Amino acid sequence: MSWSVGQVSGFAGVTVRTLHYYDRSGLLSPSERSPAGYRLYSGADLARLQQILFYRELGFPLDEIADILADPQANALDHLLARRQALTEQIERLQKLVDVAERAIEVRRTGVELGPEERFEVFGDVVFDLSYAADAHLKWGDRESHQEALARAATHSKEDWRQLMAEAAEWRGRLLAAFDEGLPPDHPAVSDLAEEHRQHISRWFTPCPPEMHRRIADDYEQDARAFALVVPAVDQRPGLADYLRTAIAGNAERRGTSDAEVTR
Repeated sequence: MSWSVGQVSGFAGVTVRTLHYYDRSGLLSPSERSPAGYRLYSGADLARLQQILFYRELGFPLDEIADILADPQANALDHLLARRQALTEQIERLQKLVDVAERAIEVRRTGVELGPEERFEVFGDVVFDLSYAADAHLKWGDRESHQEALARAATHSKEDWRQLMAEAAEWRGRLLAAFDEGLPPDHPAVSDLAEEHRQHISRWFTPCPPEMHRRIADDYEQDARAFALVVPAVDQRPGLADYLRTAIAGNAERRGTSDAEVTR
């Protein structure tokens, strides 16, 4: 059987112009012609085209593909090994660019301007999930409180972050102790922990009225990425997120709120 240029273009996923270029360059010339003089590709031509497309997918330039196909037994393996090394180096370079981009995104989304080693030193197991930061920005970005929190976070020094994370870790230890002890979320000691958490947000990021605190706690129960900012995965227990949400909701109800606080 034989196939026309248009047919080969359709099922091989390459343009007619590309096939004509391969023909002109000698990389792939149709071995047959129709009575009217049109190019026709044989089964062997299609097999060669498949090889060309394979090497093109790996990023080989056309002249190197021509060399490989001219003497496949002698050259193919060496060329593939060299290409693998080049691709590995390219991946490493691209990964560095990805790291730079993620760093830039993280600073934009979280306002945390610390280097990798400093971040590990200060935050430990607490991880900022960029996908959550982006979603939170879409969800809350037009709120004054969200904008203020990002602005204040951007001004924190390394010592500020160390202090606030130390406060958070000490608070977290008492929360875990209360949960493990079996204290109910409406226990006065747990309510005090909820209020401390609210004050912590107000002190370090943005004024956090009770109703706003309740909305934040809803995210803890609904989104594991948000709760991981409060309790890292290594310290989490089943039911802990709902426990904290319930305690915060109870504290918010007891303290009440004004319309101005809700809309902030």
